[in-house]
Amino acid sequence: MNPLLRAEQAVLGAVLLDPDQLSHLDWLAPDHFHRPVHQALFAALRQLHSDGHPAVSAEEPAPTSPARGAWPDGIAVGASPPALRQWVADGVDGASLHIRGLTASYAHTLMSACPRPAHAPVYGRMVLEGAIHRTVAQHAIRLHQVARADALKREVEGALRSADILTGVLTDLARRWGTDPRPVAPTAAPPTAPAALPGRADLVAEDERFLLAVLAEQPEALDEVVAWLRPGDFADPAHGQVYRCLGALHHRGDPIDRITLLWEVQRRGLLADGTLSGEQVTALCDGAVPGSAEWFAQRVMRSSLARTAAASARAVRALAEDEALGPGRLINHALHALGPLDEVRARWVAANGSPAPKQPAPAPAPGGPPPAQVHAARARSTPHSTPAPPSRPGPQPTPTVARPPSRGHP
Repeated sequence: MNPLLRAEQAVLGAVLLDPDQLSHLDWLAPDHFHRPVHQALFAALRQLHSDGHPAVSAEEPAPTSPARGAWPDGIAVGASPPALRQWVADGVDGASLHIRGLTASYAHTLMSACPRPAHAPVYGRMVLEGAIHRTVAQHAIRLHQVARADALKREVEGALRSADILTGVLTDLARRWGTDPRPVAPTAAPPTAPAALPGRADLVAEDERFLLAVLAEQPEALDEVVAWLRPGDFADPAHGQVYRCLGALHHRGDPIDRITLLWEVQRRGLLADGTLSGEQVTALCDGAVPGSAEWFAQRVMRSSLARTAAASARAVRALAEDEALGPGRLINHALHALGPLDEVRARWVAANGSPAPKQPAPAPAPGGPPPAQVHAARARSTPHSTPAPPSRPGPQPTPTVARPPSRGHP
């Protein structure tokens, strides 16, 4: 049986056996459970607890976890205190109003699945961990779908909104789990490179060729795009290399034509390794078309943003599907996977001359759990602070003065 399913059954069994355990599970929500029947039952039990069910204030001691086979159908409830009998029956009845198929027999199965009711906070932490993985995966899938749709429509607004939602979800999950949301690179998984999205590859390649032709014909137009367009924004790596060569010639102040561009391509070894051919370079220079370099560059940038959003979404989904990854590491690695998208987005904003929107800070949930309960739920120990090493006598090293950045060129 799946460990997550066992954890969901155990936490519900603990609450059925000992209603007071709900006071230690304020941070656990019904939608954190994977199975709808578990969601409905936990919501019903929590509502009974809030309404002051007699079992909550009953003085009878809660029964310990029953041994295997000690809760047969029709006998288990009779062996419990009267208030607890009513608690189980009312919980099943309340959940049955919202979902079909729940029976008293399954409630007995849940109680049998709980080894120790006092361990409910730990079981709840397992349920929350599974919910975090599912939530991150669902939003990553959504981002990937929207990015593909934007690529077909040559738009970016939907992908940017979905990325904002995913970032907000990661920040909120970090608060719930009690970790500091910060991008951390994974130690093993390599970064996912942007891949071409199906549907408009021919149009994207055409835009890139037109842009390079305009830049080769009007080298001064490089000043309009060089600050925010990068070689990596081109879907075709060969086009990105031509753009890099054009930028290098312009940066040195060399004239640009078919001969000088071909010479620069050869000097960089792009002819020898097969990245480009002389015919490709000549065709780009001879295919000059009237148009605005900035307009074509923005179209290339739109495609780059959609591809990067899709690649980041795939990387986040892969992280979420890694069951061995703890929630804290998952959240921080996912934020790191969104970094390339944030970088392309910042350049897209610069290209359009509009200020970047400020992300609102997530509002704290009303009636949040006390820190002591959260600490108990996560079953963590507080790490001891490491004393700072004693300072050595002698002169301190002089900080290195950073060189001022040169003019940005690809």
